[in-house]
Amino acid sequence: MTGPSLADLWGRRAGTLPSFDRFSDALKSSGLTWDDRTLDQWLTDPKHLVPGNEMTFEGIKEDPARADLLAFLKEATKPSAAPSQSAQQGQRGGMGGMMGGMMGGADPNLKALEPGIHVKTISYCRDTYRVTTADGKTRAFWERNLRFRTDTSKDGPGKDAPALLGAGMMGDRAAVIFSAPEEIMKFVERRC
Repeated sequence: MTGPSLADLWGRRAGTLPSFDRFSDALKSSGLTWDDRTLDQWLTDPKHLVPGNEMTFEGIKEDPARADLLAFLKEATKPSAAPSQSAQQGQRGGMGGMMGGMMGGADPNLKALEPGIHVKTISYCRDTYRVTTADGKTRAFWERNLRFRTDTSKDGPGKDAPALLGAGMMGDRAAVIFSAPEEIMKFVERRC
């Protein structure tokens, strides 16, 4: 998941959901309990409410938009409103929350790669990555437009067979998805 589940959010202590282990130390030690007031402050400006948190979200400054979101969240995160875990997996397509819908639905199965997305080599020179795929094409990406990710799920890529996929979030042009973190440095060769 991209972020923690919001099910049963009201009344939960910030940074304590056992199924999510990527909370920042600042959020875990904040002592906050999520309620109307704290969530309104968080949605207004997370960096101000919890200095040092790792949230990239800048906040919603418009009172009506924030009030609408809070009303929606309060209703949608009630215990009776939360879908089952299997229903969530089907809706997300493995991406987590809104990300699945924003990125076009279910993640592709990366076990059998087409030549155009099967990464053979990655070179790095100054500020540019060059990714060569099994179809013989080499694509150049500015270093800030290429992300390296891992997918250890049953649908993730095989060992030493990373996949090049388009990406559309935060200026990224593409992502190379590896089967394990240790493969990343093994694949990237510094070469001009």
